[in-house]
Amino acid sequence: MQRQHEKGKMLARERIDYLLDPGSFHELDMLARHRAHEAGIEDRPYTDGVVTGYGTVDGRKVFVFSQDFTVFGGALGEVFAEKIHKVMDLANSVGAPMIGLNDGAGARIQEGVVSLDAYGGIFYRNVQASGVIPQISVILGPCAGGAVYSPAMTDFIFMVREKSHMFITGPDVVKTVTGEEVSLEELGGAKSHSSKSGVATFTGASEEEVLDSVKLLLSFLPSNNLDQAPMIESDDDPDRELPELRTILPDSPNVPYDMKDVIRSVVDDGDFFEYFPDWAGNIVCGFARIEGRSIGIVGNQPMVLAGVLDINSAEKAGRFVRTCDAFNIPLLTFCDVPGFLPGVDQEHGGIIRHGAKLLYAYCEATVPRVQVITRKAYGGAFLVMDSKAVGSDISFAWPSAEMAVMGPQGAVEVIYRRELQSAADPVARRAELVEEYTEKTANPYIAAERGYIDEVIDPADTRKLVAGAFRMLGSKHERVPDRKHGNVPL
Repeated sequence: MQRQHEKGKMLARERIDYLLDPGSFHELDMLARHRAHEAGIEDRPYTDGVVTGYGTVDGRKVFVFSQDFTVFGGALGEVFAEKIHKVMDLANSVGAPMIGLNDGAGARIQEGVVSLDAYGGIFYRNVQASGVIPQISVILGPCAGGAVYSPAMTDFIFMVREKSHMFITGPDVVKTVTGEEVSLEELGGAKSHSSKSGVATFTGASEEEVLDSVKLLLSFLPSNNLDQAPMIESDDDPDRELPELRTILPDSPNVPYDMKDVIRSVVDDGDFFEYFPDWAGNIVCGFARIEGRSIGIVGNQPMVLAGVLDINSAEKAGRFVRTCDAFNIPLLTFCDVPGFLPGVDQEHGGIIRHGAKLLYAYCEATVPRVQVITRKAYGGAFLVMDSKAVGSDISFAWPSAEMAVMGPQGAVEVIYRRELQSAADPVARRAELVEEYTEKTANPYIAAERGYIDEVIDPADTRKLVAGAFRMLGSKHERVPDRKHGNVPL
């Protein structure tokens, strides 16, 4: 216990006490002890290294397990796993979030294949609960080997910077097998997993900060897939005008602006809880509220790579869209996308397959969906960003929207190539043709004539119209095909 505190870590029960409402925790299986007599483990401490039970967060029921590093280093054995199996089964059967506080050394080596089979039982339950109840993994220490795959199958992963680590094989094994020298933090730390691998959804500087973020996340989520997310009283007028959005776009379409500024203007009180804030920054995802109701927001970010879609951004947004759809959280999409990122690395890395994940997620989603096109909406990337064609319920466009197969510059180069080659002044003629193409083709009014968007709106009215659209869509019900499951392009 002293060593845990010296490392700046809380104890298993201290973490539960901090996370749950005071006095609400009901412990299960406190008197459980291992039965691995043949393994030669003489000590038989109570709890067997994991504290399990249920309680409340903000008055709402949750289930929790907290691995105890002071008992066998938090290593998982048969009884340890049986306790987790039991609490996971309870959470799934009563329809309440499952929160795992992970701080353990992986499988208990002395128990051999028994501990491996026990891990399999956890993985199986993760999948049975997927899309039924929110599953949250909080990594508060080591999480290595097969132990990482349970968090990987949950909906959200939290990590503490400099203190928690996840990896399949540690630095010593990596050096032995590949010759690469890498530190523990660089290989599996929170910074690496939140910015490079896309494993850690959220990070914090301390355990307290991370656990506070878990509470905040729960406030946006329903208890299960049959419930709605909790409503929060808001004094923010849904009809509030946003005059700042009339001037937020730069004069040049090639100059970036911050999509987060648009999002914060539109949502209640400017509150936006970002999902994967450090990974795939060319797309912004996160939770907010409009009229006190939770919504999920996806938006291209012109500040990073001009907001193009690439492998990482498609995966990030695709997972977010499917998470929101699973838990009845309406989706608001802000579109300003010039296309997919070109390049050999992207093509060979499977941008076609990965881009299809986001497209699939939107096509599959049955929650209320509203799209707002702020500026660029080019080519297939526009379709992928929740267009009417793939099932958006309501689509708005600002007058600045540029909707076309490709940007005016590229389109003119293709359509008028011969004319430009023979022109007396190619530069001046190109500029004329670009202006003409923009005026006649790359604008929202052509799309509005066809019904591909529902309305060209004053940017200042964005919040009012989006709020009204979600209000109208509140009773939306859509039947899904009778099938076992779709085949996502994984």
